[in-house]
Amino acid sequence: QVDYVESGGGLVQPGGSLTLSCKVSGPSIISDTMGWYRQAPGKERELVARIRSSGNTNYDESVEGRFTISRDNAKNTVYLQMNNLETADTGSYYCIRLRGISLITIGSWGQGTQVTVSS
Repeated sequence: QVDYVESGGGLVQPGGSLTLSCKVSGPSIISDTMGWYRQAPGKERELVARIRSSGNTNYDESVEGRFTISRDNAKNTVYLQMNNLETADTGSYYCIRLRGISLITIGSWGQGTQVTVSS
């Protein structure tokens, strides 16, 4: 069983910053691609950032240049540094292990961490 525990969310003003953490239980993440998803109110969950085992990263264009995903394999933890936050970034954020070219999600979604960007 794989568990994901996200933390670090909160209320922040536009232009502010937050750093999210995701502690992964179960097998080591060292060989896996890890992704951060965002689910805005009333919308589908979307992939906003991913990091390969090599350390290479990809971002959705909506967060490119503002978000940075990183990983600490020794701690089985993935991070998402979010800068210059916008109201459109509001939502619940989830991390998950991804496999294959189709980026199939592995395991059950965690409870997520809520990010609210508002003045």
